[in-house]
Amino acid sequence: MWYRWFPWRFIVRRVALKRGFFDPISLMSRLSRFAQPSEVAVPIEVLRIGAVLQARGLINSQAIQHNLDWIWPYWVEKQFNPRSESFVPRAFSLTHINLTHRNWTAVGIPGLKEFPLIDPRGLVTPFFDGWSLDAWLITDESQLIPSRCPKSSQRLHIDEGLYVTTESVWSDLEIRSRVQVTVKEDRPVCSVQWQARSSRKGWFIVSLRPYNPEGVSFIHQIKYYPGEKRWLINNKHSLYFTVPFDAHVFSTYREGDVYHHLFDKESRLRANCEVGMATAAGIFEIDPSRIRQIGVDVPLAKKPGKFNRSSAKTKYLSFNWTESFKNTCRLNVPDEKFQFLFDAALRTILLHTPDEVYPGPYTYRHFWFRDAAFILQAMLSCGFHDVAERVIDISITRQKPNGYFESQEGEWDSNGQVLWAIERFCELTGRPPRVQWKDAIRRAAEWIQKKRVSRKLDLPHAGLLPSGFSAEHLGPSDYYYWDDFWGVAGLRAAGYLLDRLGQTRRAENFVQEAGSLMYSIEKSLQKASFRLKSNAMPASPYRRMDSGAIGSIAAGYPLQLWDGKDERIKETLEYLLHHCCVSGGFFHDMSHSGINPYLTLHIAQALLRAGDARYLDLMNVVADLASPTGQWPEAVHPRTRGGCMGDGEHVWAVAEWVMMIRNCFIRGERARNKLILLAGIPPQWFKSPGKFSLGPVWTSYGKAEIKAESDGRCVRVHFKREWHGISPAVEIHLRGYPVRAVGETEETIEIPL
Repeated sequence: MWYRWFPWRFIVRRVALKRGFFDPISLMSRLSRFAQPSEVAVPIEVLRIGAVLQARGLINSQAIQHNLDWIWPYWVEKQFNPRSESFVPRAFSLTHINLTHRNWTAVGIPGLKEFPLIDPRGLVTPFFDGWSLDAWLITDESQLIPSRCPKSSQRLHIDEGLYVTTESVWSDLEIRSRVQVTVKEDRPVCSVQWQARSSRKGWFIVSLRPYNPEGVSFIHQIKYYPGEKRWLINNKHSLYFTVPFDAHVFSTYREGDVYHHLFDKESRLRANCEVGMATAAGIFEIDPSRIRQIGVDVPLAKKPGKFNRSSAKTKYLSFNWTESFKNTCRLNVPDEKFQFLFDAALRTILLHTPDEVYPGPYTYRHFWFRDAAFILQAMLSCGFHDVAERVIDISITRQKPNGYFESQEGEWDSNGQVLWAIERFCELTGRPPRVQWKDAIRRAAEWIQKKRVSRKLDLPHAGLLPSGFSAEHLGPSDYYYWDDFWGVAGLRAAGYLLDRLGQTRRAENFVQEAGSLMYSIEKSLQKASFRLKSNAMPASPYRRMDSGAIGSIAAGYPLQLWDGKDERIKETLEYLLHHCCVSGGFFHDMSHSGINPYLTLHIAQALLRAGDARYLDLMNVVADLASPTGQWPEAVHPRTRGGCMGDGEHVWAVAEWVMMIRNCFIRGERARNKLILLAGIPPQWFKSPGKFSLGPVWTSYGKAEIKAESDGRCVRVHFKREWHGISPAVEIHLRGYPVRAVGETEETIEIPL
């Protein structure tokens, strides 16, 4: 084709140098030298997400720093304040991005794709990537602006659906808000209720803001319809006040923030802003010492009835929290924080599975096989089997004709993850693989088989999967053991699944291929061990030990390819614990540059398998990193303790908390055909009088439920099970006490303390 011989490289270089820029061809060549040769230097998906963030950051740089007299969201008020611990110098930064307080909480109902967000100071963003609502309280003597308030308290409530309350207090001023998604007149609605109180006469302000927790979100038009008590924003979304306001004001970018015009006399019914920074305020008079209640409803669907018609796609979800949690797992423990985080985690997982799985409500509102595999594991363990099956069906439709399950170009872990997830579904539910999945399973395993590098090479990566861009942010393109361990797990899973589908010969072939790949991994690790003079596993055959080694412990958790006490896993854990921890949690230098909750829990899971009591220290660290609403960002800033990477509500993190609690009560060792009970229970739970329980949970052998009661002298364990296949050996491993075997029919076991 003509474009192959056309001298693009020469023209691009010539134009760039003539304009005084660097040579982009030379730059890209030098950048590529930091990585191993790879099919894909950087996945398009990564570039796309990064471009969106940077584009918003460029807009932020123009909108924020020149208008610091505006009322901005909490992260801006902190990050742009030179007196704040969260301050980030801007100097040569072309873009201004939220790097210190990436925290928010989503609300909604099961089956609904809209996830209204609430930031740590109560700012409400009803729509994805949209505008927000803020509330202020002003008197002649003082004012309460929550984003500037030194302290606020926030809680997630799960007793009446799912809602978030925020309370801000300054002097004698107080604002309380409640944000929830409900169904009104056959439409889902984001309902915001405020209570305001002041000891003096004042004014409560509901303000429409052209931004959200990531930055600017344009508002070009606002119209007011007095008879309907309604604002129409951008000719698209309506906002209804439950009570009429006493006054209202509009403002545009050229006029400044509406905050500076609250008491202007105005009669206009619309505002048009070419810049896209229009603001509005509804003003309500507050009588001294009396609570004023104001509400706003924002319909999340355009027309009534559309909500119900969409339910055919989400037949496994009832749009009702109570119905959705029937016959699923329940936890009862004396630690209130552990209890709350588990309950909140299950709701977060279900909320973010309206049809496919989203790892977050905003920045990560995408489908990735990697995140889905870990989230599905938690769902399957706790009884959301039909929802998990639907996610697998969706995953199957995303397979490429060549068998590749592409999350992002140049990442080679996804095929193993999909196959592993399907295997986990069949094992935990006792259901056979569906015939419709057979071809996808075969092609996925064949893709892994064909993708391997030649085993005849006299190089450390011989027989491994190709150099690729790390799915877990392990660094530049390289031959990552993370991908290879998932490849082994996927091939073994394909063997298991195809054997159940009657394709014995293919099944045996894939099991043999898994053994071949594992042999290549171990041969490569031997060379790495000789080079590093240690059994600890680096991220790839060519890397020194660094935080990227976190990917290599996948062989222990979650894949259980090796025994929990394998020296290679143990030495890798020791390296990570002694060189890669900050404030007791795993600090990932690669990209995240923060304390990572879910990877900290991966280390804790591996320690639990090894019988190492330090797992509990890591659990407590992760629990302390949770927000008041029971959420974790992808990575936590070590100083501000706010989010510094990824989504402000990371669903993979909550899924890992669910699995951590589950494995403390009951975990399986598949290679040994064994279930281990209560190995992770903190000693104080059974050394003091009390009760704790978990169940039902689903294992590779069937459904089980554990209840334990201690009087301080003896622990009585009640173990119920319904196996759908072979019966495993069952043992109780209370920390500090001898192992106690459980008979096949034994239901009550007493252990003297």
